[in-house]
Amino acid sequence: MIEVRPGGRRRIDRVLSPDYLADLDRLDLAEVRARRDDAAQEETDLSYLRRLLHGRIDIVRAELKRRAEGGSGSVVDQLATILADNAVAPATGSGRHQTLEPSRAEAHRRHIEALVSDADLSDVGALPDDRLDLALRTYVAEEASVSQRRREVQAVMDHLNAEIGNRYKAGSASVDDLLAAERARRDDMP
Repeated sequence: MIEVRPGGRRRIDRVLSPDYLADLDRLDLAEVRARRDDAAQEETDLSYLRRLLHGRIDIVRAELKRRAEGGSGSVVDQLATILADNAVAPATGSGRHQTLEPSRAEAHRRHIEALVSDADLSDVGALPDDRLDLALRTYVAEEASVSQRRREVQAVMDHLNAEIGNRYKAGSASVDDLLAAERARRDDMP
């Protein structure tokens, strides 16, 4: 489960802290944008973690279905089809276009592997039914937790984006200033 630790040092602890959105009107626009970008990176990481979980859930469900139907083929032989089925399904939920890459991909993989350490999905056909059932329940519970945290982070992003939008509407921020700051940033790059 994705725990949020009050006063913690992780990005998710900061982004989901109640004081992260406190007194936004007192912060300069650059700080509001920095917080929004921090939240966007956390949302990207949570989305990546969800995708990893979905893949494992799909593999375990396919193996359970194969067993229930008395299939003789290997799930590994059908892996590309299994993983592609949800990739072409209609989008549901609150997906957003992401331009960022996950910042902790390897840590997320290790986290998923540690969830069910005795369920080696590289040979899913060799696992007994009880381990497959446990793996599925564990992955589904973790996916629900990650999805909940992702929705919370998205709400923070929405709030920060609204603050930025309100500043443009009120005239306290301008596109010209944004473009000038971006040009200056690029000019400072080696």
